Amino acid sequence: MTFSVHGLAVSRGIAVGRAVLVASSRVDVAHYFVEASAVESEITRLRTARNAVVEELQRLRIDVSTMSPKDAPQELAALLDVHLMLLQDELLTGGVKYWIKDRLYNAEWALTTQLEIISRQFDEMEDAYLRERKADLEQVVERVLSHMKGAVSPVLAQGLASSKKARRQQDLLLDDTMDVPLVLIAHDLNPADMLQFKQSVFVGFATDVGGKTSHTAIVARSMDIPAVVGARQASQLVRQDDWVIIDGDAGVIIVDPSPIILAEYGFKQRQAEVERSRLLRLLHTPAVTLDGVRIDLLANIELPQDAAAALAAGAVGVGLFRSEFLFMGRATHTTGKGGAGGKSGRDSGGQSHLPGEEEQYQSYKRAIDGMQGLPVTIRTVDVGSDKPLDRQHEKSAEGLNPALGLRAIRWSLADPEMFLTQLRAILRAAAHGQVNLLIPMLAHAHEIHQTLALVDEARRQLDARAQAYGPVKLGAMIEVPAAALTLPLFLKYFDFLSIGTNDLIQYTLAIDRADQSVAHLYNPLHPAVLRLVADTIAQGAMLGKSVSVCGEMAGDVGLTRVLLGLGLRSFSMHPAQILAVKQELLRCDTGKLKNWAQEVLAAEDPAAMVGA
Repeated sequence: MTFSVHGLAVSRGIAVGRAVLVASSRVDVAHYFVEASAVESEITRLRTARNAVVEELQRLRIDVSTMSPKDAPQELAALLDVHLMLLQDELLTGGVKYWIKDRLYNAEWALTTQLEIISRQFDEMEDAYLRERKADLEQVVERVLSHMKGAVSPVLAQGLASSKKARRQQDLLLDDTMDVPLVLIAHDLNPADMLQFKQSVFVGFATDVGGKTSHTAIVARSMDIPAVVGARQASQLVRQDDWVIIDGDAGVIIVDPSPIILAEYGFKQRQAEVERSRLLRLLHTPAVTLDGVRIDLLANIELPQDAAAALAAGAVGVGLFRSEFLFMGRATHTTGKGGAGGKSGRDSGGQSHLPGEEEQYQSYKRAIDGMQGLPVTIRTVDVGSDKPLDRQHEKSAEGLNPALGLRAIRWSLADPEMFLTQLRAILRAAAHGQVNLLIPMLAHAHEIHQTLALVDEARRQLDARAQAYGPVKLGAMIEVPAAALTLPLFLKYFDFLSIGTNDLIQYTLAIDRADQSVAHLYNPLHPAVLRLVADTIAQGAMLGKSVSVCGEMAGDVGLTRVLLGLGLRSFSMHPAQILAVKQELLRCDTGKLKNWAQEVLAAEDPAAMVGA
């Protein structure tokens, strides 16, 4: 019987094949108390298993570094690095030792107990990407538990066994000379398993958990593999060897499809291939509208290695380098007094766990070198009091909304030492290419003055060292309504503006994007949102200041015409969206769109006019 399971569409395309089922791979854990005399042996067992996992991931990391980007996307290297950092983080290892020494828990029980404690902290995080790092922590712990039990990776073990069985099967709907295509259905997949997945016969996958910014989703997009995540009970509903369709465009899994549905999706697959080939022909076509207006199509990246994908997609620069991704998995274990104004990334012993100036400098330099002379816009770290960088930055009151708390530039200004470290690293990297420095979430004049003063201080410190650095253009993100309503102040002090539509929509409409009960109210075409975007573009143009959009609106082909009509000339988006947006703008006449866009602005229901 045909039925469908709905999840989140995270990677476009359609995959059809037999299901290789991997249910939840959580290892069973025994719970018992140990004698005091056995404490050291328990700690040794734990250390041995952890070291084995570290060695295993390091081997995979080396393998990744020697492979071509086609066989192993560079995102995998970064994700493996995150797992290695989590494995060696004091918050995890120190807490486990406490449960063994003070409570006399056996090593496995101590490890899962500490996992639950840290998981609760992740659950309270407002930022979707960081909240989903809980899955990485669980995967790391699971690997350690598996080694303590003498097992191999459950996903790999089950997946390899099942795929061998399925590959021996043939189906009347397929050519007898072909292997049966396979799709993987799992509770979750970690980066190390994804590396094996890339080398396997799977043509798509679906997971019970995960979000649009989960590691699984990121790797799926980088591999251009059809994928659906957050499908909840998919691994329990789908049976081994069921025929499954993974619709990565709609976020749907169709199980046991009828011949008619199979034929329909086969046609869709062929259409998608034709469309993809057509888009590739636009790779070297200049992004110029019918009336001769040149449009800058830029890429959003998270890691230095992403520069390769940006170039491959035809980006003319990086419009947003989210530098906070360099800080992922760098949680600190702080036991003394401190807080926002304390030593950034330092524990009670004074050891820094956050990336230092040299490490950041090298990362920014790699991104700049990777763009081969094209401009790179680096946004300063966007973290907050709820982010796992310092345990002192926790919610101080029940019900506090971290989205309205100490985050982004507020957090950076509260920790000048951390901020100056990052500013020095960015300024040094600017000596190697065109760099724009972008500041997130500014809303007040005093924040602007403090930020500019610290940029000047970072230059003075580099001068005192006689260390080379380069010029940067300074930009501000417009993502708070207060900023959009006081644009003259921002245009006075900054060289360019970048509209962060994701947060601007959230704050303008007073909704939490992570709250499913109000997610339907998240509307980029709300008249108030469009008015703020339009005013920002118009005022920037009046003063000759560049304005770009770097939120999801920029990569939404359905919104390309209205943004062009409002005067936007710089779009920054995920590299995979660039060619589709280019195709749309090549068909547009900005002169004709201008009057239409004003009508959209004045409409009671702009979505009806845009056709979104």
